[in-house]
Order: sequence, then C-alpha cells, then structure tokens
Amino acid sequence: MAREFQRGHKAKISDLTAGTDLYVGVQISGPGLTFDISCFGLDADERLSDDRYFIFFNQPKSPEDAIQLLGAQSGDTESFRVTLDQIPRQIQKLSFTATIDGAGQMSQVAPGYIRIVAGGEEVARYAFNGSEFTTERAVMLGDFYLKDVWRFAAVGQGFDGGLDALLRNFGGEVAEEEPAPAAPEPAQSPTFAPPPQQAAPPAPGFGAPAPAPAPAPSVHNAPTIVGNTPPAGVGTPPGVPPQAPPAPASPQMFTPPGAPPGQFAPPGAPAGQFSPPGAPAGQFTPPGAPAAFPGQAQPFGGGTQLAPVPPEANVRVVLTKYAEAPVGDRWTEQNPYLVRATLTKDTPILAKQGSMVAYQGDIDFAHKGSGLLGKLTGALTGQGMALMRCTGNGEVFLADEASRVFVIRLQGEQLYTSARGVLAFDESLDTEIRRIEGAGLEGGGLFSMLFSGTGAVAVKTRGVPVVIPVGPATYVDGNAVIAWSAGAQAVTTTSLRLRRSGYARQTAEAVNLQFRGAPGNFVVVQPFEV
Repeated sequence: MAREFQRGHKAKISDLTAGTDLYVGVQISGPGLTFDISCFGLDADERLSDDRYFIFFNQPKSPEDAIQLLGAQSGDTESFRVTLDQIPRQIQKLSFTATIDGAGQMSQVAPGYIRIVAGGEEVARYAFNGSEFTTERAVMLGDFYLKDVWRFAAVGQGFDGGLDALLRNFGGEVAEEEPAPAAPEPAQSPTFAPPPQQAAPPAPGFGAPAPAPAPAPSVHNAPTIVGNTPPAGVGTPPGVPPQAPPAPASPQMFTPPGAPPGQFAPPGAPAGQFSPPGAPAGQFTPPGAPAAFPGQAQPFGGGTQLAPVPPEANVRVVLTKYAEAPVGDRWTEQNPYLVRATLTKDTPILAKQGSMVAYQGDIDFAHKGSGLLGKLTGALTGQGMALMRCTGNGEVFLADEASRVFVIRLQGEQLYTSARGVLAFDESLDTEIRRIEGAGLEGGGLFSMLFSGTGAVAVKTRGVPVVIPVGPATYVDGNAVIAWSAGAQAVTTTSLRLRRSGYARQTAEAVNLQFRGAPGNFVVVQPFEV
C-alpha cells in the first residue's frame, strides 16, 4: 500500500522500498495549460553546478543514464526513471518541478500527484491541487536528497516565473537562443517502464509493454544552458531565428512653459542633462551625490542606465533561501534559532510551554500536570520551567526568545543538562531530576536533568557555547553552565564577590560548579549569565 505524504513530510527511501531502481510519475493538468516537467540534479549547495544533470524535454537523460525522462506512462503526464546507486556523489539532490509553458497560473491546476513506484508497486504518493497555490507559474513538487542515505520529501512549493526563472534559482544560466541542429529521434522507453493505464490501473510494474507511438514534437521556448559542459541538442527548434532584444525607448524631452530651453528634464530622464536656472551648464551635482574623485572614469550623473529589475525577482524568489530545510531524521535544526520536530502518533515529545512557533499537520498540545509531566513541572517550578506534551502526525517548530538551539542525540548514553537550558526532548528518553544542594542560588538550589537512553534533546543557549574538557580544576559559573557529561561530577563552591547585574546597586553571590572526572568528560558553557 502506498504511503500518503502531505506537504513537508519526509522519509528515507529505504523505509519505503529496498529497491534503488525507481519510477517517478507526475500527473498534472489544467484547462488550456501546457506543462514542462523537469528534474534538477543539484550539488551539496543546492546549485546546478553541472548542466548535464538538468533533465528536461531537450536533454532527456544524464551522462550515465542514472536519471532518464520517459515521457507519458501509465496515466502519468510525465515520468522518470531514477537509479539511485548510479548517481554520482557530487549530485546530492534531485528536485522534480513542473512549470507552465505559456499563460496561466498554478491555481488553475486540477488535482494531481507525484508518486514513486518500485518493483511494480506504488510505495509513495504526494497529492496536490490548485487551491494550494495562487499566481505561481511553477511548482517544486518533490525532492530526492542525500543525507547519509537517500530520502524523499514532499515539497509542494509554488514559484513565480517560468522554467527560465527556475533554472536561474538553482544557479543555472539562460543564454541567448540560437538555432540548434535537428534533435535526435527520441529513444524508445526502456523495458523497465510501467504498462499503460487501464480502467482500474494497477501499480506500474517493470514489464516490457509495446512501445507507445512517439508524440508529435512540440515547439518550446527551451532555455539554452550556459556552463562548462553544454548539453547536446539544447536550444531553439530548427527554423526559429533568434530574436534580438528590443532597444530601450529614449525618454521624450520637453520644456515646461516659461522655462529657458535646454535647462529642464522631467523625472526619469537620463542623468547629466539637468542644470538649474542660473547654474553654469555641466557644473551641477544633485544634493547628496558624491563628487568625482581623481581617476574616476564617470562622475555622478554620467548617464549610466540602471539594469531593469528582472520580473522573476519577486517575493517568492527572494524568500526561497528561507524555505524549510530538508530533514535527515525527526529533529532538524532549521536555522541556528529554530528546531523542527517531525512527529508520528507513536513518538510524542515534551517541550517547554510557549516554545511552539508554528506547526503543520494534526498536532495536539497537552498542558497538564499528571504523571511524568506533572513531576517534571513540579520539580522544575523553582527554575520557572513547565512542559507541554506534543502528539500527533506532522511537524512542530520550536524556539525560545531567539536563543541558539542545538540538538544532541543520545545512543544509549547519559547527559546532564541545566533545567533552564532544555527546550524539548523525546518522551522515550528516561529522565531524572536532580538538585545540586549546598549553593545559594535563587530558587534554593541548582536543578539538573539527567537524560538516559536513545533519543534527542534540544538544548538552548544564549550565544555560541564552548565545550570545555574537564580537567583537575575546572570551574564554571552556575548560571552559565548548560550541559555536562554524565561521568563528570559537579560539586558546588561559593566565593563571595560583588558583580554587576542588570539593575543598579544590586549584588549577588557568585556560585561556581567545580567539575571532576576522568579524561574525556566535558562541560558546555554559554557566554551569558542568567
């Protein structure tokens, strides 16, 4: 049975199928719309550093045939064959996209999908429809990305601009179109391709159906790629001459009634043609403009025309760099200040109350004080911390006053943390609250949490922390310590001194922790005192 994905959901390919020879089918349609469906092979920086891995209608396969464009198959508008174990290591991500060829917008598309078939069985499907988009002319449907192992992400992100704009977004370049030699005859679909769709279509297999008749060639405004290795056959169809860009129109000059001729130019006229009445010609510099310096080729107002803003430089393009980061497991550091937890119904987490900034899917937040949650809340009240239980299917974004967030993964290990440094953790971890007595901290003592088992802890710090190896005499301010290894013994020491605080004429007693332990132990300290 195929696993149904929602937008933003991710999974390891190995959790879906043991195979590496995959069929990717895309179904997308709309009244009066024509679509170009492509695959971008990107490097670790998510850039198209090798143009040969831009797979589209004019370049139907990669050099080693690891990615192949198959055409319409088994009811799919477009399909691909992806052989994961043949993809070179420099290709870290495959982004499958659909763009409108001509007029139209993505809000007009009918219900569609991207699906993965392996061994004749559909193993994953992400469905979408036009209600998820507005005026976009392209959509990034899904990604295969390499993070230790290959994974799949349902993206569903709209994108303004056409195929050229999408190519520029991935770091490619679109050159001036020029006539290209006749395109070679399309190769027959490989025998791995799925059979034609029936009235009640089975999942596509890898049989050898009779090859479908080749579709009539269509004329596309194909982007010509500029790069170190230009692909063969990329360019405009035969007989289509290149079009020179129109020359910019010269602004019409006029003189208002009563003004001396030649002394007035309307707003937007080329610089260097305006002199106020009474000023010597050619000696006027607008207020605030820098004066020419020795050796300057062109002083201010020399008539240099600014380049026009490209139409694809709109809000969606600008915000692309802030898109959700792909995940490797259920905890993902979205950025230095934000962590994302991917939940399923059997894997709840505990998080600091009020730390949720966004969530996707069906998530329930329980603010209650019973069982383990009640014990944690009660034990940590002196430190001002209360927890909430997050359950369901979806994703939760967590943060706390723009503190830096680090995810520490335990594999049958133990870790102590300061209670105030905990943002969230897997409920599957064993927890124990310990209080370090004998120090005069506010609240009557210093609380610590001991985590044990297998799972993750999201720790927050004010600023970039430092990890200090524990030596014979390692002392840390009790208000700055964040975490330490379980093998390090913490002993409180007190030294009386005056120190500045956030309020005038206020003093406090400094409480230090001395850490002792065998070599290999550590303590994590933040550059901030609570």
